[in-house]
Amino acid sequence: MASLPNSHTEPDGSAVIRVLSYNIRSMRDDTDALTRVIRACAPDLVLIQEAPRFFRWRKKLARLASASDLVILTGGGTAAGPAILCDLRATVERTEDVLLPLTPGLHRRGLATAVVRFGGARLGVTSFHLSLQQDERYEQGGLLLDRVAGMGVEHAVAGGDLNDRPDGRTFRRLADAFQDCRTTAPWGGEFTSWSTDPRQRIDAVFATKGIEVLGCGVPEDLPGVARADLARATDHLPVLAALRVPAVS
Repeated sequence: MASLPNSHTEPDGSAVIRVLSYNIRSMRDDTDALTRVIRACAPDLVLIQEAPRFFRWRKKLARLASASDLVILTGGGTAAGPAILCDLRATVERTEDVLLPLTPGLHRRGLATAVVRFGGARLGVTSFHLSLQQDERYEQGGLLLDRVAGMGVEHAVAGGDLNDRPDGRTFRRLADAFQDCRTTAPWGGEFTSWSTDPRQRIDAVFATKGIEVLGCGVPEDLPGVARADLARATDHLPVLAALRVPAVS
């Protein structure tokens, strides 16, 4: 498997960054394995789904961030599960946690959002986890598109658990508006669920059109990532993308 570029800033101010999207199932599995996977991916941003939301959730998320050499950017219980971690390379401009409309009888869903800078690049960031119910999921996909459009940024990345496959209408809705990074520049593995026997791709990283996708997929053969750790860390496999974000003109 070809290697992904390391994070760095180009002479023109553009930034090469690594973005990891990961459903961590409320850290109910092997958190040591989870930490090893995250650290080996060397991400600048981690877009988390199913972060701890209840008793001492902040402490649990902070412990994961610290063990992974990252800090909490936003989200967790305040976003109904999605969260964003970042490294100290990121300069934070603003953050906002968004709760989506609640359908009676279904789980509350939300978005963790931020605007950050890497070098001369400015980037909108969103972590999401869409509904299991088809109609609600499609509506949430539209709300996600509206939220990204309203962030006031030229370049944005969104990652998460769609609970939908690439041929599903919600996945297609997002892929029509953004670059599906895995399709644009395939790298690593494809399927994300389940971690012990992956047969479907329901997790993805999306980027706006002006971002150059250098590679995206499941980091199953990345140096330092053990397949046993991927199986033990949580019930999903992560998606890692390397992106070149242009500098603000």
